[in-house]
Amino acid sequence: MYYLIANELNLKRKIHAHKLEIVKKVFETAGKDYKIVLTRNKGDAKKYAEEITSAGGRHTLIAMGGDGTIHDLINGFNDFENCSMGLIPLGTGNDFAECAHIPTDVKKAAELIVNSEPRPIDYIQLDNGLRSINIVGTGIDVDVLKRTYKGKSKGRSKYLKAAIVSLAKFKSHNFTVRYDGTEEKHYGMLAALCNGRQFGGGMKIAPDALLNDGYLELFIVDYISKFKVLIAFLKLLTGKVKKVKEAKTIRVKSAEFIPEKEEFTIEAEGELYDSNSFKAHIVAGQLKFYLPDKK
Repeated sequence: MYYLIANELNLKRKIHAHKLEIVKKVFETAGKDYKIVLTRNKGDAKKYAEEITSAGGRHTLIAMGGDGTIHDLINGFNDFENCSMGLIPLGTGNDFAECAHIPTDVKKAAELIVNSEPRPIDYIQLDNGLRSINIVGTGIDVDVLKRTYKGKSKGRSKYLKAAIVSLAKFKSHNFTVRYDGTEEKHYGMLAALCNGRQFGGGMKIAPDALLNDGYLELFIVDYISKFKVLIAFLKLLTGKVKKVKEAKTIRVKSAEFIPEKEEFTIEAEGELYDSNSFKAHIVAGQLKFYLPDKK
């Protein structure tokens, strides 16, 4: 059974109102059995994922939404052997869709699911139980998101405005990172583990990351002066991370970040979590996901 999981309010928006009908027609034309599951409150998507993947049988959970919906579904997932996931992008940033080369045209995205088989990809498992399919991080990305959620702007412009303010005001912090038997001290702006290539609506911080190679890209940005930070930010936006001398990327299986502060906030797919632990590893090839031929 295919479950189309979408936010009810999102589908009522003028820009998305007709898209569910397009998707339904694709599934009906292909002769596929499906159910529509509408979420109304925060946490609903995770709850439905838990219920569906715990009931037995082979099911596909399809997020009709953005990175947040995908995040909720994978964190409610219980049966990786028999169940799979797909995505029909309706989000603002659609970072994971971009990483996975999933078309933003809803008809093409739906046709991809009904005409192909899911393929194994990796995901990030944190020691505190949280999962991330794309990128999990802490630092200036958290500061940007907090400002974004407080702002009144709409669309990608709200993130860009928040990012500009954060670049001007954010202060670097001391933290320790451990990976592969190595321990390093940093005074930095950002620390992240990447399964996908980009976050924040297009910031390409791990352009070499692959969704199915069994590795994470450990990404660290050390202190950048206020005079250079905007130039560095523009380079990150365009995938020129190797030209930012304060940034480094390391291919790892697992890593641990230990901030100077005892409690801090991490973000995964745009969702914020207060935590006192940021230790994670890659889970290779366990999630079955509908992807185009190019990954």
